[in-house]
Amino acid sequence: MSILIAKLEVKKESEEAAKYSADRKEQVGTADRSEKIRTYNILQDRITDHRVKESWHNIEKILAGNIEPIIEAMQKWNGKLAEGDDE
Repeated sequence: MSILIAKLEVKKESEEAAKYSADRKEQVGTADRSEKIRTYNILQDRITDHRVKESWHNIEKILAGNIEPIIEAMQKWNGKLAEGDDE
């Protein structure tokens, strides 16, 4: 009976570990370049948002708070998604 209980415990632990691993992988992702959302390229003075496929220059102003162009692009992109036009 103790062998059966031990086997059931091992099976339960492995199932929980597999579930935890799958959940973590889904949240973390694979960290591939294709999963990038935004790139801040200081040397080229450029910010690129890979979801909307658009770039903005003058990082200094953007980081100082002038983010209206980015917000407008994101709103436009969200509108396209709501309409079902997913690029």
